[in-house]
Amino acid sequence: MPLELGFGPGVVFDMSHKGDGEEIAIADLEASLAASGASIGPGTIALIRTGRDRFQGQRDYWKLGTGMSVAATEWLIDHGVKVMGIDQWGWDVPFHHQIRRSREQGNSRLFWAGHLVGRRKPFWHMEQLRGLDLLPTHGFDLAVFPLRLKGASAAPARVVAFLYD
Repeated sequence: MPLELGFGPGVVFDMSHKGDGEEIAIADLEASLAASGASIGPGTIALIRTGRDRFQGQRDYWKLGTGMSVAATEWLIDHGVKVMGIDQWGWDVPFHHQIRRSREQGNSRLFWAGHLVGRRKPFWHMEQLRGLDLLPTHGFDLAVFPLRLKGASAAPARVVAFLYD
């Protein structure tokens, strides 16, 4: 991830109403923006608040959560967002929901579909964030400092919010 992408205005999208296994759609993102009065554009860092961070450390943590749809991920990118994060185990719906849908639809391309958007449209995302409920919906800056690992597809990152009076 180019380090210059790691600093920008933050926007929190409240998706805490989404049920386990439900995908986050474009309409969900638009409704959250309208409710908060926030706006996004080039350089914005989008944070998806599901509230599932409260389950970190519990045995079934990886089974809980909603997930970003392909369309919603692309929508953020098309609006200039290159860095985004979520406060649950992963970016996509939990794996057991991916397995079920794949079997029901006979479509193995459903696995990690949100992740794989990056093959067509570059973006960077963070998972397992905590404390997004402590942030305002907008009006703050965010800095993301990923650990630089050669040849890796993922790395830990320090994510810091700057709040202003």
